[in-house]
Amino acid sequence: MNTSPDETFLRRKHVESLTGLGRSAIYKLMALGQFPKAVKLTKKAVGWQKSAIDAWILSRIDATNDAR
Repeated sequence: MNTSPDETFLRRKHVESLTGLGRSAIYKLMALGQFPKAVKLTKKAVGWQKSAIDAWILSRIDATNDAR
């Protein structure tokens, strides 16, 4: 995925807050390929692209609406 220069990275706590998922659920879904992968920011820090998280949230809304 190409990013624009103004792409924002979100840290895990913010991703948890936006998605309602906990840490273990995020990493489990990532392992299953069902959640955006984290981007390594430094040796010890990761973040998620805001655009990828926004798209994932919209996909969950769409899946819910399609199921109705």
